[in-house]
Amino acid sequence: MHSEDSFSTGRFSWTVSAPLLAAKPEGSDPQVAIKDPTVVFDKGFWNVYATLRFASGRVDIVVVRFKTWADAATAPRHVLALHDKYYCAPQLFFYQPQRRWFLIFQLADDSRNPPFQPCYSTTADLSDPKSWSKPQPLMANPPAKPKWLDFWVICDATHAHLFWTSLDGKLWRAQTERKNFPGGTWSAPTLALQADIFEASHTYKLKDRPEYLTIIEAQGKGRRYFKAYLADTLAGPWKPLADSWEKPFAGLTNCPSPWTSSISHGELIRSRNDETLEIDPKNLQFLFQGASDAEYRTAYGKIPWKLGLLTAKPDLR
Repeated sequence: MHSEDSFSTGRFSWTVSAPLLAAKPEGSDPQVAIKDPTVVFDKGFWNVYATLRFASGRVDIVVVRFKTWADAATAPRHVLALHDKYYCAPQLFFYQPQRRWFLIFQLADDSRNPPFQPCYSTTADLSDPKSWSKPQPLMANPPAKPKWLDFWVICDATHAHLFWTSLDGKLWRAQTERKNFPGGTWSAPTLALQADIFEASHTYKLKDRPEYLTIIEAQGKGRRYFKAYLADTLAGPWKPLADSWEKPFAGLTNCPSPWTSSISHGELIRSRNDETLEIDPKNLQFLFQGASDAEYRTAYGKIPWKLGLLTAKPDLR
């Protein structure tokens, strides 16, 4: 359990599990890394969707379903193979108006304009990985030459909001009316936040509190870590909560671990599976990708990212 006081003080402390999921380095095209996880608990099963990087450079999305975290490493894995191009960084949620599961991800395809943009697939049956629909563009009117990655959708009562980062310290947002989601006309991108931030922004509604929480990956001292910001509405403004190397949301300074020095692209465990993306501030857990300093210093596409679970400690102040 975790005290809500952390959302007043901005001070968080975590315990770190051993690696729960790692790449499998066998076969003609061995896996190099499993990363960028999104996770929901539904009908007695954890459902983890993550980016899978192979030695050949191929990138796909993998599904792992299991009943307990102790079963994660040995659970069957299903590679989605939704597209033969580069696609990754999934987000999973159940969209109540359509009674369907949505998977949001980024896809690079030269036949699209622009070639790199947010796409989605849907299914009515989360237990069948083969049931996902073919990828479709999320935006009917994407910007002509955007700099964007790590797309994230969250809804309030009236609108769907799309967030992304641009690797230059900027977080962006666009919105469309819920009746038009998905694939409708979106508003022009607006700058949501500018700070010393990098990528992998994830935004949530805090249960029993009026605020929204955004966590965003940053870089410091040659490692990855997460900052946190609060806002009263998804339109902002976003105010710093834990936004430095010395006082992070999650990083080496408050997540001591024998196997990882970076706390990188991950997903908070939600208290609801729907498009509101609600999390319980009294019970925080964070599924993340990690790597040691030596592993992180290898070439980007060769970093052997593994998935681990953070559990927030009580806020003792």
